[in-house]
Amino acid sequence: MKFVQLKNQKIPPIALGTWSWGNGVNGGDAVFGNNLNDKDLKPLFEAAMQAGFNLWDTAAVYGMGASETILGKLLKEQSNVVISTKFTPGAQDDMENSLTESLERLGVDHADIYWIHNPNDVNKWTAELIPLMKSGKVKHAGVSNHNLEEIKLAASILEKEGLQLSAVQNHYSLLYRSSEDAGIIEWCNQNNVLFFSYMVLEQGALTGKYNAQNPFKSGTRRGDAFNVEVLQKLDPLIDLMKRLGSIHDVEPAQIAMAWAIAKGTVPIIGVTKSSHIEGAISAVDVNLSEQDLKDLEDTAKATGVEIKAGWEKSMD
Repeated sequence: MKFVQLKNQKIPPIALGTWSWGNGVNGGDAVFGNNLNDKDLKPLFEAAMQAGFNLWDTAAVYGMGASETILGKLLKEQSNVVISTKFTPGAQDDMENSLTESLERLGVDHADIYWIHNPNDVNKWTAELIPLMKSGKVKHAGVSNHNLEEIKLAASILEKEGLQLSAVQNHYSLLYRSSEDAGIIEWCNQNNVLFFSYMVLEQGALTGKYNAQNPFKSGTRRGDAFNVEVLQKLDPLIDLMKRLGSIHDVEPAQIAMAWAIAKGTVPIIGVTKSSHIEGAISAVDVNLSEQDLKDLEDTAKATGVEIKAGWEKSMD
């Protein structure tokens, strides 16, 4: 596997997301219609670690601690793990205390990447990161759902203290390229800041498994966003992804991941079963041509589908 450099630390080219693990507010049951615990997820976790996918992305607000708790149970007796978790301004109001609680749930003494989950009061919350970084409890600082101006502000606040912004994490997929259009990815490349792309598979809509005849479970967040009408509009894109997949002997999901990797980003893939790990293994070996990338992007744009989550704002 070709690893990616996060400042002075090597990480796998795909991060594994745990938003759908556990129940509760913002948990897997409410968002994805899942009901997963540590016993369900142990085979998946072990398969991922064996394959070298050791970067696990979570957040305190995923199930209000449920996701971190499950991940913590699986982390026991594991040493070579990269932990990415988040502080969410608005949902949480004390960063130091929130980090302490996250680390306790995870059973670790530091976060490899600690993200400010939204741009509410960039000055205040970026400054709160500084003592946590200097104490060693946070190894790398990241910001999520920030626009370019907010990213630059966060970076400048850290730089004044001799610290660096290491990563940016935004919604980025074939259907949602706002961070590219706004120049965020270009800025990251120029400033040695790693860009993590979340919702690369658009919560399953770009896997090829769902369509008008096999829609998402109704009453869930993704079921409401990607309803039957929207899924029908995606048919041309899914057909192209299937054709490219047949050439590379992979499924459409791996084409979406390979596209994100080819764009110089680290995709965060939500994982709920061992087959998802097999898919990640396959995706890192797919080499799409420049023409493939153009065809995918042109076809995606022609669908007219762009789903922005309720918490997101325009990156322009």
